[in-house]
Amino acid sequence: MFGLFKKKSPKHIKKTQSRQTIDRGFLVFDHTSDVIQAETLLKKSGWKVRVMGPPPEIQTGCDLVIEIPLIEKLNIMRALSHRNIIPVKVVPVDNPLLEPVSLFHTRDYGDYLMVRAANMKITIKKMGFTIVNISGGGCPDVPYLAQEMIGKTLYEAPHPKIWGHTLCGYALALAHEELCKQCLPS
Repeated sequence: MFGLFKKKSPKHIKKTQSRQTIDRGFLVFDHTSDVIQAETLLKKSGWKVRVMGPPPEIQTGCDLVIEIPLIEKLNIMRALSHRNIIPVKVVPVDNPLLEPVSLFHTRDYGDYLMVRAANMKITIKKMGFTIVNISGGGCPDVPYLAQEMIGKTLYEAPHPKIWGHTLCGYALALAHEELCKQCLPS
């Protein structure tokens, strides 16, 4: 009878609520520029964070959230507040429906490889890693970024974060980084 009152061991936790899910949270912002600044600060400070697409349940004016280790929430919030970067809210990921949306989609076209991050696409020729196309978005910096990058290799092309100043430029930078991870040795 007393067995009914025993605390269940962790092995009885449902698989959909894994430890990885329980200890994560999202920083939600109104503006993309805040996400970019927060990500840069947090990564430079040594936290393992990643930018994701927000689940529909928590979308705001910004199409991005930062996934953080929830156990570090207070330290992260303190670091951000020192730089006056304040998220709208912090949402613990305690529900399988709150899974973030991957920003990256890779498509292999034989001789060519395309990576899409959010609404921006960058395509390279596999032989030589030459950038052959940049498309997507509607931000004013995209034509300039395309002009500076197309025809150059992943090694030679300027990083889009240097010249891009919009959500499209940021998404292109993420796509560029993902292509480099997939194609170039570390």
